[in-house]
Amino acid sequence: MSAIRYLPVATFATIMGSTGLTLAWQKAAEIFGVPLLVSELLLWFSAGLMLLLGGSYAIKFLRHSEEVYKEFYHPIKISFFPAYTIGLMLLATALHPYQSQIALILWSVGAAGQLVLTLFLMNQWIHHTKTQVNHTTPAWFIPIVGNIIAPIEAVSLGFIDIGWFFFSIGLVYWIVLKVLVFNRVLYHEPLPQNLLPTLFILVAPPAVGFIAYQRLSGGAYDTLAHILYYTALFLVLLLVTQIGRFVRLPFFISWWAYSFPLAAFTIASMIMYEHTQALPMKLLSGVMLGLISSLIALLAWRTARVAVSGVLFKPD
Repeated sequence: MSAIRYLPVATFATIMGSTGLTLAWQKAAEIFGVPLLVSELLLWFSAGLMLLLGGSYAIKFLRHSEEVYKEFYHPIKISFFPAYTIGLMLLATALHPYQSQIALILWSVGAAGQLVLTLFLMNQWIHHTKTQVNHTTPAWFIPIVGNIIAPIEAVSLGFIDIGWFFFSIGLVYWIVLKVLVFNRVLYHEPLPQNLLPTLFILVAPPAVGFIAYQRLSGGAYDTLAHILYYTALFLVLLLVTQIGRFVRLPFFISWWAYSFPLAAFTIASMIMYEHTQALPMKLLSGVMLGLISSLIALLAWRTARVAVSGVLFKPD
């Protein structure tokens, strides 16, 4: 039972990565005509992963609630709890073409849970007694800026105003938290090794924001759309220039922070290709789809290895 006792909440990030890849292959089927079978298999895998991790963490709560409370009130680990509610919203988006009623249920639970966690965490920050500068990491984007994911499926369900509500939260507080994160990395202690992969989370807000804005605006190709996409592109380039630092890191479960942001950027690039029909954008989309697919396969393999060996379930 030690495996359940020390199952880290950060494993919920694997759900975001797998569902993000599912949506990327769904978009590729729509734009490039690749077989739908790939995305359908990934959809089944993502749904199974969600059930497995959600069920396992529920057992952990029932049998070892003190360990759950430790994570929930930890200034950094708490940010990974909303990865599950985000996963629900992403799974709802991927499932919508097949089961719209189930998608409605999943999205409703995920969006409500995301809002509750956002309000709770912001109250903790406002009235904090223990939060320090070194607790600030890009993982803070998950509970707050993660709201920007909700509009993608909200539009399909007909909840336009609710979509704009969540989009506004994510977009405005992305700017606020980005300033705080850059203040930490520029003027205070550098991120520890196990949190360095979370720098890739910086890519997610503008990339997902671009996708959400496309949905809410009916596909507007305007100034805001350009700013969001090219901000994401710049951040990808910035991180690519540091690739040497990342490849030398030992494996941590935080490596999954690479997955969803790059999947979101892949989808955003395919949408840009739809607008521009430019060959460079088509090539970028193809390269990114191959890269994120290979990366998530590697992450799944490395995670399976540390899970089987028991390393994943050791206390920090």
